Amino acid sequence: MHDRSAGVRRLATIVVFSFSLVLAPVAATAQALTVLPVTIEMAPGQRAAALTVINQGDRETSFQLRTFAWSQSEGGDDQLAPTDELLASPPLGTIARGASQVIRLVLRQLPPGREATYRILLDQIPPPAVPGRVHVALRLSIPIFAAPATRVAPHVLWRVESRDGQASLIAVNDGTSHLKARDIALGTTSGGALPIETNVSPYVLAGTTRRWRILARQLPAAGTTLRLTANADSGPIDQQVPVNAGP
Repeated sequence: MHDRSAGVRRLATIVVFSFSLVLAPVAATAQALTVLPVTIEMAPGQRAAALTVINQGDRETSFQLRTFAWSQSEGGDDQLAPTDELLASPPLGTIARGASQVIRLVLRQLPPGREATYRILLDQIPPPAVPGRVHVALRLSIPIFAAPATRVAPHVLWRVESRDGQASLIAVNDGTSHLKARDIALGTTSGGALPIETNVSPYVLAGTTRRWRILARQLPAAGTTLRLTANADSGPIDQQVPVNAGP
């Protein structure tokens, strides 16, 4: 299993534009916040982490941070609930042009048994209103994965259900940590492709079931087998999945 303490070291940029509503030529100013990292994974026993917010805009900017417990419904939709299990300090702040702010994240206690999942919502607070201008502030949602004192791993079983003119790819994760799967593709034994919905979260959280709708006009028949390929954080996926008639 990969080193969870390393996390994902990529940059995310929030850009805020201010634009004029009058008919005169528009003089737009842009502000940008860079956040590092965009995903935080706490290793077994780890209770603290840090997030850095950098203001790369042309003037100072303010922000607000809120913490949420993150779960998924039976169909895989993300559910967020305010929580005090994860603390963020400072929750509010103003960053000067070219400066940065380190946000400290602390778990009140280690999760028992399996990975706990949270999300931080970082909102850029718009400057005071100016007549004739509209300020649009964007929001960044940052996933937080916290492992218990023991090491954890996903265990995902895949299948396809086809019934009453609808079909779905289903992932059941009965493991103790999440799986992140991208570039998911389904194909028939003859080499044909079955398109599936793509505008969904790539995460299958521990103890949850995720569904992706199959968008093909001709749906797979029950009793057949399809080929599933995907890129997961634990490695490539390439396996045969059965097509069931559904409940």
